[in-house]
Amino acid sequence: MDKRTKQTLWVVAGVAVFVALVAHHNITRDEIILFCVIVPSIILHEVSHGWAALFFGDDTAKRAGRLSLNPLIHVDPVGTLIVPALLALGSFGVFGWAKPVPVNTLRLRSPRNQGVVVSLAGPFTNAVLAGVGAVIFIAFFRTTVLTNQAFSLPAEIVFLFSLGNIGLLVFNMIPLPPLDGSVLFERLLPTRYWPTYLRIRPYTMMIVFGLVFINFLFNPGPITLAFQHLYNWWRGVLLGGG
Repeated sequence: MDKRTKQTLWVVAGVAVFVALVAHHNITRDEIILFCVIVPSIILHEVSHGWAALFFGDDTAKRAGRLSLNPLIHVDPVGTLIVPALLALGSFGVFGWAKPVPVNTLRLRSPRNQGVVVSLAGPFTNAVLAGVGAVIFIAFFRTTVLTNQAFSLPAEIVFLFSLGNIGLLVFNMIPLPPLDGSVLFERLLPTRYWPTYLRIRPYTMMIVFGLVFINFLFNPGPITLAFQHLYNWWRGVLLGGG
């Protein structure tokens, strides 16, 4: 079975899971839109790492064919499809991930400094997308929404696109590997703590999943509460109340 066939089968499997979830859930228009705007945002986030690395001299992602906007080559069936779908359907906020774009920091012209920029390129992309969505919403839709007290479909798409990217930005800036925010934590970590940190670093993703699991056990969970505050603040910015 070739690589492209495997990718297609993974996407089909992810879509099948999503369809099964929808079949057992009274899905709303908001949830459908949120899922649809989050997936391309996740992929753009990941591709931006590769573009930043290429700009600084590392063509690893380019040679691997990972600078394409074709979603099939970036989809992680769990992180790009299933997790965002579960969270969107459960109204837990939205985050996710694509397959990491390969970066060889040793090929960068200044590995220590440019490696930080490459890591932060993803969250920066989400910040830009959220900002662009905000500008478009405020310029073209805010007055109509406030006047009619209702969202048209285009207004809702732009609104949730901006909102979802704010969520992705903040989630990816959590200072735990392999999330992008860890690069700042590692840069500031005193040298004497590195031996201990390197021993626990391989297990930090388990901490992230543990937090997500705990969040599912409570209603609302700590992550949900934190993201609700974040989303309420950004809604206020978009609607003129923040």
